[in-house]
Amino acid sequence: MRTQSPPLRPTTETEVHISVEGGTLEGILAIPDRSDGLVIFVHGSGRSRNSPRNRCVARRLQSAGLGTLLFDLLTPPEEAEDWVTLNRRFNIPLLAGRLMKATRWVASQPGGSGRRFGFFGASTGAAAALVASAQPGCPVDAIVSRGGRPDLAGAALCKVTVPTLLIVGGDDWDVLQLNRNAMSNLRCKAKLQLIPGATHLFEEPGALDQVSRLGGTWFRRHFVEESTAHRSHESSVPIP
Repeated sequence: MRTQSPPLRPTTETEVHISVEGGTLEGILAIPDRSDGLVIFVHGSGRSRNSPRNRCVARRLQSAGLGTLLFDLLTPPEEAEDWVTLNRRFNIPLLAGRLMKATRWVASQPGGSGRRFGFFGASTGAAAALVASAQPGCPVDAIVSRGGRPDLAGAALCKVTVPTLLIVGGDDWDVLQLNRNAMSNLRCKAKLQLIPGATHLFEEPGALDQVSRLGGTWFRRHFVEESTAHRSHESSVPIP
């Protein structure tokens, strides 16, 4: 018997523009009613905000009560140049810096203050998410990587303290080995989750649904844990 997807919660979707040195990053911000947190999507190349796979996962996360921000890490001129040179998509410090700018931007928007944030990385964007999370003051509470390249985070891997879920296709052999190697360098709470039969783009029937379900569960669990820990800390502070 075929199961039906849960109905989407009412969502307000807005096109946004994030100013960076050299131009503007385009994005789509979606906040469901009674949102429990916000997930920022991170992809190293192409128009991430229009990626069919990212949009599919974003809709599933919204139905689970999570807000999403899909945005392009590169400006249009940078993206056009990158299609030829392939340089910027592997410039992890640049991508991590753009992610930090976007995170600070959304945190400064109405309703952004005090919100729980997650990073959902793919490809080289996963490395950018890990590098950004290790920077002082980064407000991220959980990370999920889909077929990502965490190995490109280099020395930052051992500095990551945020709970991290690495999702890899069971038939994506090369990327699977890279993720296993990266796992050995992570010192945070981390898990490597395989999707049996899935390849790098998770194009197989039901593969993205599994990614969405696993990612949504990871984010919600750690958003709640962080909120509980924060409230516990506040309640333990003596009242003057």
